[in-house]
Amino acid sequence: MPIYYPDILDQKTAARTFTYGDKDVMLYALGVGLGADPMDEKELAFVYERGLKVVPTAATVLAAGGGGGRAARGAAEGPALPAGHRPSQINFLMVVHGEQKVELHKPLPTTGTFTAEGRTVGAYDKGKDKGAVIVNETVWTDEKGEKVATLTGSTFARGDGGFGGPSEGAPEPHAAPTRAPDLSVDIATREDQALLYRLNGDRNPLHSDPDVAKRAGFPRPILHGLCTYGITCRAVLQAITDYDADQILSHQARFSAPVFPGDVITVDLWKDGKNISFEARVKARNATVIKNGLTVLR
Repeated sequence: MPIYYPDILDQKTAARTFTYGDKDVMLYALGVGLGADPMDEKELAFVYERGLKVVPTAATVLAAGGGGGRAARGAAEGPALPAGHRPSQINFLMVVHGEQKVELHKPLPTTGTFTAEGRTVGAYDKGKDKGAVIVNETVWTDEKGEKVATLTGSTFARGDGGFGGPSEGAPEPHAAPTRAPDLSVDIATREDQALLYRLNGDRNPLHSDPDVAKRAGFPRPILHGLCTYGITCRAVLQAITDYDADQILSHQARFSAPVFPGDVITVDLWKDGKNISFEARVKARNATVIKNGLTVLR
């Protein structure tokens, strides 16, 4: 089924209510490598229920149907669509996660029940043989109806170009400063990092099955992009906020290359007031794995 424009801009997901608890919060923190040193009290605060803190980027998994977050009740009926609406469907076999942003309207609690609703907010046509960029937004509200989080993600649909939508107008990625980084943080990933992180809900065998990884052109299973994204947030917590998660208003980045479990990730950071720019690279392979990163502090 192709992309129909502008009909795709009316597409929404049904409202879904979910609950997560402290176990889900701690599992995510372990999945991005926090708590590797159980004597480090600042990191222990993210993986131990006494005085538990929530990594801001945990919002990317806590609403998942399995692993990170549990459905509290059945999804509501989908929203009514205009008469004659043509539903769009991209080719998920040729999809690449392009960018991710988490904006927290209030700090995440360690447990709670929320409702998530998603919609398509942009569709950009790069050409018949060049693919399409689809931008989706998911908004969490709490039981009072107040906004808690807005998650915005872009998908590069390699097989869906040529649908007749606009070619320009997609949000411009944040540009890192041209000066040398103000500081850099090295974070080692574990050989089994992807096997742990997948328990948050994303069980794509690309991250666990050597045969599937080889068929996809990789020598071994790769780390989840959202795990790398969470590790960059961990770097900001460590280097900028002294592990105060409540300081982070938003965290966004663009994925540029895969990470292999066991890689050491170097996160370069630039501090300009409340704006923290960042990029991440694996020096051993001369690979930049995250670009155009921006954390905004409260």
